[in-house]
Amino acid sequence: MTEHSAKIGERPAKIRALLVDDEPLARSNLKFLLRRDPDIEAIAEAGSGAEAVAEIRGTRPDLVFLDVQMPECGGFEVLEILKGDVALPVIVFVTAFDEYALRAFDAGALDYLLKPFDDARFALALQRAKEKLAAREPAAAPEVPRLTVRSAGHEIYVRIPDIDWVEAADYYVCLHVGPKSHLLRRSMAELERDLDPHIFCRIHRSTIVNLRRVRALQTDGVGEYEVILDSGQKLRLSRRFRKDLQTRMREFGGALQNAAG
Repeated sequence: MTEHSAKIGERPAKIRALLVDDEPLARSNLKFLLRRDPDIEAIAEAGSGAEAVAEIRGTRPDLVFLDVQMPECGGFEVLEILKGDVALPVIVFVTAFDEYALRAFDAGALDYLLKPFDDARFALALQRAKEKLAAREPAAAPEVPRLTVRSAGHEIYVRIPDIDWVEAADYYVCLHVGPKSHLLRRSMAELERDLDPHIFCRIHRSTIVNLRRVRALQTDGVGEYEVILDSGQKLRLSRRFRKDLQTRMREFGGALQNAAG
């Protein structure tokens, strides 16, 4: 099936349409209207229900304009044959008889065009079809932000959410990621501006911590506070940043355990 944009309102990917009607003139009229739309990539035709079944099984069109009444095999029979066989395309029924409308929607049709219809009514049906196709595709996963670290002629891409903590190292910052560390030629102030404040918090003039890694806040023997990470790493907490850390942790949804040292 053709890939479509996941966001309603964005321009969808090209659409492959199928026109099913036993009357050539009816197919010709629909084709004329579809050809005016730049989002339509291809238009196939079927003059009977049997042809429609074969076409849908073989080419998997995105959108089908399906006549209700056709000799031997009508639109409802087409859907019944295909049920459980293939993923159905978006269906717009087209007919001169209004008594089938309720049954059409029960069968899963998106829209019901009653002949004769004008250009505006057709445009509305087509727009609904585009939105339906766009909504079918899952939203793309958000891109994970990364930092590029150059070392010994290599480029290492560090995922920012994977950083446990950061410490200043002269003209560099040291990124601690699990058991590994990476030097990045940037100042703490520059890096802090690029980090999500809901996830990263300054706890010392030379230390930034990932709040997701914080396990506890404790005092040492002389009344100074330390931040304990899940890994067991202990980091000094400056009094200047203590209140901000506690506030951020509450906002983050975590609760610091206060353990006497």
